[in-house]
Amino acid sequence: MWNLHVFNDEKYVDDNAHLLDLMARVKPGGRPHTRRAPGCIITTASWQHWLCLFPQHGPGRKHERPIVLEDWQRSIVECHPGPFLRGLFHSDGARVNNWARRPVAGEPKVYRYPRWQFCNASADIRELCCWALDLVAIPWRPSNTRVISVSRREAVARLDALIGLKS
Repeated sequence: MWNLHVFNDEKYVDDNAHLLDLMARVKPGGRPHTRRAPGCIITTASWQHWLCLFPQHGPGRKHERPIVLEDWQRSIVECHPGPFLRGLFHSDGARVNNWARRPVAGEPKVYRYPRWQFCNASADIRELCCWALDLVAIPWRPSNTRVISVSRREAVARLDALIGLKS
């Protein structure tokens, strides 16, 4: 029997309720439960088939081992990239208000704009994020070695509509 534990910030009440509902729907007859830890909610379900759904599981840290989608997983993401991107950005992403200062007519002007950032130590997971963004034609760029940014106004709006805000 395997346990799937999802740790999520307690401030995301809707997402935590969705996790509980999703685990109950994925595992036939499942009875997932939650418990509190400092600052987070841990949603857990036990099932012998979690490894069938998550064959990427293995020993060691995820950024130190290959994370590759199986063909059947890749086909699902190609048909439904939105939920995949939602999972990535809602777990390891943030929607932030960025700013830039530029001179206009010799005077500094501050521009403020929203942007999504996805941060993960695993190059494979970052690559999967970029691949899924390409599937839905949302432009992205690397901000640094671990961060993928979606910064263009129209791209942020499309990603907002596709995955929704964290709640």
